Amino acid sequence: MARFSKNFQRRAERVRFSLRKVANGKPRLSVFRSERHIYAQIIDDSCGKTLCAASTMDKSFRSDKKSNCDAATRVGNMIAAKAAEAGIKEVIFDRGGYNYHGRVKALADGARSGGLSF
Repeated sequence: MARFSKNFQRRAERVRFSLRKVANGKPRLSVFRSERHIYAQIIDDSCGKTLCAASTMDKSFRSDKKSNCDAATRVGNMIAAKAAEAGIKEVIFDRGGYNYHGRVKALADGARSGGLSF
């Protein structure tokens, strides 16, 4: 059984294809959302490496139990702090096949408030 539907996969490919047109060498902030957790990573597509990552699975994160949107905002702040340490200021936001709503939007807002620009 497939993890994602065909429509979801097509939508994700369509989003990534449009991002490649405007990337201009900027790294990509990719979001993955599961039922219980949210993950974010900054990827350099020119060499195919992950530069930094953050998620609700981090040990520093597990002590607090809050709502999913609050958790996504904190993950956005964490990824922005890690990006600042790595010297990254501008990224392209890759929402994948998810709608820009709820936890995905909260993560993006947290990353913006943390200092990332996209």
